[in-house]
Amino acid sequence: MALASRSIHDGRKRALRWLGSILAFFVYLFLLAPSLIVIPVSFGSKYELKFPPTEYSLDLYSIFFSSEAWTQPLFLSLRVALMTTLIATVIAVPAAYALVRFRFPGQKFILGLIMSPLIIPSVVFALGIYLYFSYLRLTGTATGLVLAHTMFVLPYTLVIISAGVQKLDPNLEFGAMLMGAGRLRMLLTVVLPQLYPSIGAGALFAFLISFDEVVISWFLAGPTTTTLSVKMFSAIQWEISPVIAAVSTILTVISLVVCLINVALQKKSEVQA
Repeated sequence: MALASRSIHDGRKRALRWLGSILAFFVYLFLLAPSLIVIPVSFGSKYELKFPPTEYSLDLYSIFFSSEAWTQPLFLSLRVALMTTLIATVIAVPAAYALVRFRFPGQKFILGLIMSPLIIPSVVFALGIYLYFSYLRLTGTATGLVLAHTMFVLPYTLVIISAGVQKLDPNLEFGAMLMGAGRLRMLLTVVLPQLYPSIGAGALFAFLISFDEVVISWFLAGPTTTTLSVKMFSAIQWEISPVIAAVSTILTVISLVVCLINVALQKKSEVQA
């Protein structure tokens, strides 16, 4: 009886597991369907936006890469995302280490202040940044975009690097300092080499968020500081250009590559832990 009951219980668990997997598959398929549809459309004719395409070509990609109206926002988005990633990573690494390893007055307030962009709606955050940067005359500038994006992506980078710091063995740091290494040397020779996967994952995540960000960029954009995401939004609002399909496919590929690299870094971090 016991064996029969256990067999029935195991069968139910397997059935529920299969049911959960099937439901997850259809949910993921539903979420990915728009992206999967856009990809073949991007190889269609430059005269129509249709699925499935009546003919296949690379005309839309040729128009995109040969048009300054599209390449300028692309290069601007890349520059802003790279600068944002660099600044956010440089700030997040020491901040994450200090917040994890030390206790000091006002720690929770500082942490809450850094994490506030995660709680505040993007539109509210963008409006506040716009009003403040208007006073500082930073709207419509690349500097304003970099600073705003840095504030927005910093919480994500900080969370990822903090998770990496929590996995580190404090005894290794204590042993290095016991052997005569100063705090800075210990950080450079003991902590940072172990944190490279987490730092890389946080940096890639920051790059992806900054590159795709549209709400804050829309508020701060100017005639010469229009990012690719804002250009796409404007193109959809004022015209239906088939080139948008090619741009969407390029963004999808970039996001996919960054995510795959991020997953590889996370796995490397888990192996090291």
